[in-house]
Amino acid sequence: MTINRRGFMTATGALALGSTLGLYPRTAYAEAQKLTGVTYLPPSYEDLAYGSQGFVDLVNEKHGDVATIEFYDSGRLLSADEQLPALRSGTIDFMFHTTSYITRSLPILGITGLPGVVGELYENPDRLKRGSPLFQLVEDELKKNDLTVLSLGGGVMEPEYIWSTKESPIRSLEDIDGKKLRVVSFEATKAIEDFGGAAVRIPSSELYLAMQRGTVDAAVANISTINGRKIQEQTAQVYKLPVTAFGIGIFVQTDRWEALSEEVRNAMMAGVEWFDENSARVANQDYFDAKYWPAFREAGLEVIEPTEAELERFGEVSQNVREAWIGEVGEEVGKKAIDLAMGKDA
Repeated sequence: MTINRRGFMTATGALALGSTLGLYPRTAYAEAQKLTGVTYLPPSYEDLAYGSQGFVDLVNEKHGDVATIEFYDSGRLLSADEQLPALRSGTIDFMFHTTSYITRSLPILGITGLPGVVGELYENPDRLKRGSPLFQLVEDELKKNDLTVLSLGGGVMEPEYIWSTKESPIRSLEDIDGKKLRVVSFEATKAIEDFGGAAVRIPSSELYLAMQRGTVDAAVANISTINGRKIQEQTAQVYKLPVTAFGIGIFVQTDRWEALSEEVRNAMMAGVEWFDENSARVANQDYFDAKYWPAFREAGLEVIEPTEAELERFGEVSQNVREAWIGEVGEEVGKKAIDLAMGKDA
C-alpha cells in the first residue's frame, strides 16, 4: 500500500477521533494487526539500520499471518522530531529512535549518554539488555509517561569521540578549550562546555560542509556518522575520549501496546528478542571494529587514546553533568541507574 504523509496524518487523525468519540466498534481494532513503524535513519547507515530492518523483516516474514508491518525509514513519513509526538497521539504504532535525540523529553534515557558512565555501558552491554535491572528501571520510568520501551538494542553503540580537523587538532582535554565542537545530545553539550569548548548543534546531514568551511573545529560523533557522511575526509585525527553515547530503542505507547492481542504482541516480541540480541552487537563488532576502524587507520587517520589520568579527570569534571541529570530524574532513580550502569549493586 502506498501512503503519502498528508494522507497518513489525515486518516490516522480521523481514526483517533473516531475511536475517542466511540464511532468505531471494538472489532475494528483487529486491523491493528497492520502496524505502522518509523525511523528517521536511512538504509545507507547499514550499521545502525541493520537492527531495525532485521526486526521488520523477521516479523513480516515469519509472523506475517499475525502482524504485518508497514515501515517508513529515512524520515519519509515523520521527521526525527515528529516521531515522539506521533507515537503519543497514536498515529503510529511504534518507532525506532536514537536515545540522544529524545533525552530532553524522556530524561531517564540520559543514562545512555552520561559522561563517565557510557564507557562502562559500552564495555558491558549485558547491563542494558532486556531483563537486566537497569533496563527494567528505564522501562518503569518510561511507563510513568505512558510509554513502553521494548528494547534498547542490547546495549549502547560505541561511544562518541572527538573528531577534529587538521587545522584545529584536538589531542587532549586541554585542546578542547576555545574550540567549536558539533554535538547532538544535552549530555555532550554540558561535558564540552565544562572544558571550555563551544557546543554547536548541527545535524549530521550538514556536518561535512560545517567542518570543511570551519564552522566547527571538531565533531563529537559516533563512527557510524563519520563513515556514513564521509566526515573522515575532513578530519585528521580522532581523540577517543568517550564523551557520550546512545542506544537505539523500540518504543510503543503503553495502552496501545496492551490493547493488542496476545498473538500480535508475541509476534512483535519475536522481533524484539532478535533486535535486542543483534542490533548493538552487530554494529559495534561487525561494522565498527571489523570494517571502519581498520579502513580509517589505513587511510592515515591519527588515533589518540586518552591516558588514564585524562579519563579520570574527564570523569571528575563531568560529575556536574551527572548531578544535573540526577536532579531531573530524581535522586533515588538517578543514583540507582548510575550504580547499575557502573556494575554496582543498587
